[in-house]
Amino acid sequence: MILGDIAGGGACVARLPGNGAGRVVFVRGGIPGERVRVRLTDTSRQAWWQGVVEDVIEPSPDRVTPPCPVAGLCGGCDWQHIGLARQRELKAQIVAQQFARIAHLYIPVEVQAVPGDQDGLAWRTRMRYLVAGDCLGLRAAGSHDMVPLPAGGCPLVAPGGPSDSQVLGIVGGRPIDEVGVTIASSGWSVWMPGGALLAGDMVMMQHADGRDYQVRADGFWQVHPGAADRLVEAVTELSGVKQGDAAVDLYCGAGLFAGALVARGAKVRGVEANQRAVELARRNVPEALFMAARVEHAPWDDGPVDVAVLDPPRSGAGAAVVRRLAMRSTKSITYVSCDPASLARDIAVLAGEGYRLATLLAFDVFPMTPHVECVAQLVPTVDLVG
Repeated sequence: MILGDIAGGGACVARLPGNGAGRVVFVRGGIPGERVRVRLTDTSRQAWWQGVVEDVIEPSPDRVTPPCPVAGLCGGCDWQHIGLARQRELKAQIVAQQFARIAHLYIPVEVQAVPGDQDGLAWRTRMRYLVAGDCLGLRAAGSHDMVPLPAGGCPLVAPGGPSDSQVLGIVGGRPIDEVGVTIASSGWSVWMPGGALLAGDMVMMQHADGRDYQVRADGFWQVHPGAADRLVEAVTELSGVKQGDAAVDLYCGAGLFAGALVARGAKVRGVEANQRAVELARRNVPEALFMAARVEHAPWDDGPVDVAVLDPPRSGAGAAVVRRLAMRSTKSITYVSCDPASLARDIAVLAGEGYRLATLLAFDVFPMTPHVECVAQLVPTVDLVG
């Protein structure tokens, strides 16, 4: 089987030869153009099947030896077999494909490295480990089964955290199925899903753009240590925020972008559904006003909105939210997204409301995986000034 283009989830698209009558198979573990032997892993659907590379007959020149012995078994980093430069080319293709398919925008895309990233390893500041007796592991690809950690641990984990033996010592034989580990500017913490703290502090300190932020160990913060500063830089440059602007920071979390906006002179209202995150945002950025509410229901648009920044979950903001931004004649909308498909969908809605995509940036804040972070700037198709 010859592998075709990369698909949105990071698998290659191939077609079953012979009696398969050209059925589409999404194949993990390959690189476009390779000739491979595939083991089918899911044949339950009519339209398409899933498979994994069993043998590589004609390898791509971009194929490398994975730095981790359980790569391909663990579900956390599907692309360790691909050279880092080629990974970024494939991510650019994924973004371009989604924008063409969903938003009918045909644009060149370049995926940029973030500062401090040399080899795509040692970047994960948040980990979830499965626990089985005296063993730590990670979830297998496509299942809840555990893949034990290799000797030396996961090569994607950022430095400065506890060793695997320390984590097991903290668990101490208690009947715990899963633990989280967070590495922050202030140190590290070990916690249980649901909020129980096992070691360290539940509220930790992160530093970005010249400001300290208090963030819960089990709360949201950019996972790559170089991501927060680079995304703030992109957001503030693209938004064109200036002194006196009325700005909204939607899905604001602990206030990362709100802090950057007020530092540049804007009057900021932040909205976030997570009450704990809002309490921290109020401490982190006392110059801004924050609402603890779902963005689609909160009255954040009851006044002027010159600049809007939004960083929604993977599912996107949705038509109702982006249409409210358009109705306020927002001069600049800067949209941060970890999912190109939902971003393209919301941009397509904004296009129907009189906005155009002015700039799209993409950053490799998830090396060794098919995931990518995008920052898009949208502006009115007709100049609203004057």
